[in-house]
Amino acid sequence: MAKFVPQEELSLVDQVRIRREKLAQLCEEGRNPFAQTKFDFTTTSAEIKDRFDEMEGQPVAVAGRLMSKRGMGKVIFADLQDSAGRIQLYIKFDEMDEADFEDCRKLDIGDIVGVSGDVFRTQRGEISVRAHKVTLLSKALLPLPDKFHGLTNVETRYRQRYVDLIANPEVKETFVKRSLILRELRAFLDSKGFLEVDTPILTPFEIGASARPFFTHHNTLNMDMVLRIETELYLKRLVVGGMDRVYEVGRIFRNEGMDPKHNPEFTTIELYQAYTDFHGMMDLVEEMMKTVAMKVCGTLQIDYQGIPIDLSHWERMTMIEAVKKYSGVDFAEVKSDEEAIALAKEHHVELPELPTKGAILAEFFDAFVEEKLIQPTFIYDYPVENSPLAKRKPTDPAFTERFEYFINATEFGNAFSELNDPIDQKARFERQVAERRQLDPKSNAQVDYDYVTALEYGLPPTGGLGFGVDRLVMLLTDSASIRDVLLFPTMKPLDKETQK
Repeated sequence: MAKFVPQEELSLVDQVRIRREKLAQLCEEGRNPFAQTKFDFTTTSAEIKDRFDEMEGQPVAVAGRLMSKRGMGKVIFADLQDSAGRIQLYIKFDEMDEADFEDCRKLDIGDIVGVSGDVFRTQRGEISVRAHKVTLLSKALLPLPDKFHGLTNVETRYRQRYVDLIANPEVKETFVKRSLILRELRAFLDSKGFLEVDTPILTPFEIGASARPFFTHHNTLNMDMVLRIETELYLKRLVVGGMDRVYEVGRIFRNEGMDPKHNPEFTTIELYQAYTDFHGMMDLVEEMMKTVAMKVCGTLQIDYQGIPIDLSHWERMTMIEAVKKYSGVDFAEVKSDEEAIALAKEHHVELPELPTKGAILAEFFDAFVEEKLIQPTFIYDYPVENSPLAKRKPTDPAFTERFEYFINATEFGNAFSELNDPIDQKARFERQVAERRQLDPKSNAQVDYDYVTALEYGLPPTGGLGFGVDRLVMLLTDSASIRDVLLFPTMKPLDKETQK
């Protein structure tokens, strides 16, 4: 007598062949499983477990994917995974039609089924569904990953997120938590009187900002267009129009490098509030972060990759104060670009392509400060050179009313007292575009003169903030890479042979 070999111990080629043979047999019998259009389930695995005392002995219908199957005699045990979790199925020969029981024997792990039965507890105490009827709703033609090791290859997990979600339940929890974070962010902003809006993703030209865009072409208008690198300029047009508090949860696209903190497309929230400044934005950020963390995590003391983070306390320092604290160099005493260049050479700090005092201060910050900012910290008063949309400080026009906030040596958000002087804004835009073209002669960057026109109608004093949703999700889900919190991160295509 031939030895029985469990299907999962066969080669992948043989497993696929057997599954397709089963499908062909079903189709020959007029029972194509892909022809099923619906199944009316009445409950979920989680509800059965949560309400067992009142549901015991009651008829139920559940639907989901078979994750395991044990026993080949008169009783079959199986695990069904639905959207809420898993529950055991008890399938017994003398409790259902004989033909239906034989069909159950032929089911494969991964098949999607609908089950009608009743709720009970086995002799071993496990809450289960006693099956009276099992309907094959969709045939799985490929086997799931090894049940003991799951889907562990990181590259494959990102490429085949659908399998990752099936094989690794904790992955689904990350994305459930992501959805909760977005819900709580919206709830917080809505409670503060902000209005959620949508602005264009396709924009007519490249602006002078340093981020590199993606280009596309509009056939009907016969014009090149750009995927947005920010939502800022459109949102501030709305503030000009009298919408005093607006925000957008927006997908942003930047044609730049990829690493654990960067993906070419990512999600931000930008918000603008009339009649406040960047100090008001600091207060808003601190309250928002504390509120969302408590709602999602239940605590302000969280661990990120083994590092304790205290979201209850936020430090505030100017960029000059931070650079002095961590490098010993006091830029308040630096009087000229030449003096700043000499300090950069002395401290082995890389010179920016346009080496002004303010730009060099920012390089000192990158070299000495950012990696030290583990606990939540606001860094404010940024040089005007790298803050083209922020209002100048009245007491020192070489600096702007701008801050960024950092956690675990990572920048999480950026905020300004928004520049509302159209003459100053036009000059900064033109200088920014000129510098961009100087660095890249092929650049087609243009000044957004329509935005300048909007400012000429009058933008009230306004505080603005932009922050990355993905980095916040990484922090609150303890995820090491941005790819862990994007359902479908950008990946290099596989070659055609590999795809086969």
